[in-house]
Amino acid sequence: MLHDFIQTVLLLVTGLFPIINPPASALIVLSLVPRATQAERNDLARRITLNSFVILLVSLSIGAYVLSFFGISIPVLRVAGGLIIAMAGWNLLQEPNDDQTDDQTQALQASKSDTSMASKAFYPLTLPLTVGPGSIAVAIALGTGSPKEGLSAGHFAGVGAALIVLCASIYLCIRFAGAFERLLGKVGTQVAMRLFAFVIFCIGVQLCWIGLSGLLASVQWK
Repeated sequence: MLHDFIQTVLLLVTGLFPIINPPASALIVLSLVPRATQAERNDLARRITLNSFVILLVSLSIGAYVLSFFGISIPVLRVAGGLIIAMAGWNLLQEPNDDQTDDQTQALQASKSDTSMASKAFYPLTLPLTVGPGSIAVAIALGTGSPKEGLSAGHFAGVGAALIVLCASIYLCIRFAGAFERLLGKVGTQVAMRLFAFVIFCIGVQLCWIGLSGLLASVQWK
């Protein structure tokens, strides 16, 4: 039981944490709500954490059945998820600096002044910014790798513990993103976001390559 618990926790945390990338997600969320008060950020952190927990739990638990129903293989899922992650990282790399978009940001906020923070908590702040298609694809892929000897209490406990660790990291990063931004400064924050974007792009390329390798390996050359 202990072996299943540790193995499950390590598998899920190491597999999903780099994809979710809570520090980068927190900085992106912060950039979309720059004028939010500390109380509003705390509320957003709670809502985004809860939404992320539900999405990941559903993906891990019934994602494999959805794949089976539609006849989608794991390599294809990895290629699709990798492309989505790589595109997201590339788009973040190509985004202009904050000083180039201040006017656009203010205009957007003025046009949506009646929209509450709560209504943004699920879309777009949770899906697709925090737990996007890439994270869902990886969660489904990991969910299909359940122990071959059958599910055990240790496995279920490991899934719960891993989700708690992941969601706790999301909550802490989003709640204290403002302090992190002040610590880095404006220039440091922009540099950090570019670095995180490059890491996301590399993760997407790597995931796509793993999927392509699986597809090529399944082809029977004549």
